[in-house]
Amino acid sequence: MNASQVHGRAGGFSLVELLIVLTLVSVLAVVAVPRLVDTGAIESRGFHDETLAMLRFAHKAAVAQRRPVCVQFAATSATLRIDADRNAATGTDGCESDLAGPRGDAPGRANARGGVSYASVPSTLVFDGLGRPGAGLSLQVQGAARAITVEAVTGYVHD
Repeated sequence: MNASQVHGRAGGFSLVELLIVLTLVSVLAVVAVPRLVDTGAIESRGFHDETLAMLRFAHKAAVAQRRPVCVQFAATSATLRIDADRNAATGTDGCESDLAGPRGDAPGRANARGGVSYASVPSTLVFDGLGRPGAGLSLQVQGAARAITVEAVTGYVHD
């Protein structure tokens, strides 16, 4: 004798159990799947965070090396450059060399993915040897909730 014969009922799911499972699966499909498919918010937040970290690194590198560090912006990227020969005070171009990233390997760069870009492309931002920017900056990544701000006097970078 098997277990279904002992208890007097056949094995399987009841109609109520099947309806509950189908209801839960349909609710998850309506709520979770669109969030997993639409990655625009994730990409814009990632680019925002990457830009924020890069600007903070540029500020700290300028102070640590006592040299001007430039952040050059394009519509979908930003690149770190450094004044290798310390000529920025004389009026010559002070951004002639790539600045290595925090791990010391590749040049410091923030690249957008998935069609994300800056809301408006700022000009080049230069931190002097004391970490002070030439001017303050407010930078918005399209789709990100908060703007990135560089304070004009101190160079403090925050969102």
